[in-house]
Amino acid sequence: MCFDKYYQFLNVRPKELKTLAWSMLYVFSLFVAYYLLRPVRDELGVAGGVNNLPWLFSGTLAAMLLLTPLFSFLVKRYQRITVIRISYHFFASNLLLFFMLLLPAFSEYRIWTGRFFFIWLSVFNLFVVSLFWSLIVDIFTSEQGVRLFGILSAGATLGALIGSSLTLISVERIDQRGLVLLAFLLLEISLLSAQRAAAHSTNFAGKKTERPVGGSVLAGITHTLRSPYLSGIALFMMLYSLTSTFLYFEQASIAANAFSDRASRTAFFATIDLWVNLLTFIAQIFFTSRALKGLGVSLTLAILPLVTLAGFSLLLAFPSLMIFVVFQVARRISNFAFARPGREILFTRVAKEERYKSKNFIDTVVYRLGDQMGSWSYAGLMGFAGSSGLLAYIAIPLSLVWLALSVWLGRQSPLISLNSGAD
Repeated sequence: MCFDKYYQFLNVRPKELKTLAWSMLYVFSLFVAYYLLRPVRDELGVAGGVNNLPWLFSGTLAAMLLLTPLFSFLVKRYQRITVIRISYHFFASNLLLFFMLLLPAFSEYRIWTGRFFFIWLSVFNLFVVSLFWSLIVDIFTSEQGVRLFGILSAGATLGALIGSSLTLISVERIDQRGLVLLAFLLLEISLLSAQRAAAHSTNFAGKKTERPVGGSVLAGITHTLRSPYLSGIALFMMLYSLTSTFLYFEQASIAANAFSDRASRTAFFATIDLWVNLLTFIAQIFFTSRALKGLGVSLTLAILPLVTLAGFSLLLAFPSLMIFVVFQVARRISNFAFARPGREILFTRVAKEERYKSKNFIDTVVYRLGDQMGSWSYAGLMGFAGSSGLLAYIAIPLSLVWLALSVWLGRQSPLISLNSGAD
């Protein structure tokens, strides 16, 4: 009876528990690994000079453009779970290489190591998280997604919370190399969990007899451009990325001016992540599934552009550090708790090939294209006006377009009955 009440509170059915548990471990270990590495990336990026960050974003986009056709080739030729295995082992081997490059023997190359690590982690994050959600969309149905994606998002946030905490308390004891090695081990755990989650799912067709997805290597691009629905999701992603980059550069400038040593900057970034993830976890447990159920996909997606619109408007009217920090925290919570699970539900209505190829293209190349536009726009405005105040005049109308797009996308998704499906 106690467990029945627990399942009812989380809106989980008993037969889904094993698949959900492995999926939770998958995303938890993945996000612990990423949030161990994220402050390291941010510190190395700042150490190389904030003025050089736009070039790092350009390098990230170039890396995405090179890797996307290769990823599509893997999806075309191999089973989906095999693609995940190859991809995760590749990134894990890269971590061992960075562990060596951060040794004192290579200290004279630290700036360039930091630049390559910045680009690498930006690619790593988008690819491994995109692969997670591609598999999850295969494992769970649309109806299950409304009930369970909030819980999985909470698992990601819990991983981010633990990763930020571990970084904060251990960075001075085990140094950045220790964080990289620990992330390597966690990435291998996430791969094992992915395989077990797929094996326990009754919906996932990725058995030994499954045929590869097939199709063209460039199908992710062509399908996205031809489909108004997928193009809308791509534009949603680009607007999010563009406005996120504006705020990221402001945060980098604040950290560069406020702190002079590596450990302090790393701790500063980790502290922000810690508080964002703590509040996001609470929101995901208590509000995400209720928002999707009560508001629907349209209004749930609209929360993030509404917060962005309000935040930039406040910064324009009352510019201050406090408003910036509150805005940044509220915006990231809105993305993780509402926009991300809502956006993933949109992919439950597309074909298998589009779930992997088009989704990967949108989550990586389109996202980084928005980064590129945002980074160079920021650099141009700083060179022209000497301050970032003009950003709000660009961000506010973009947020209005984003808001309308969110409502339209939600209306295109299928109507889902939360009481449907087998018990």
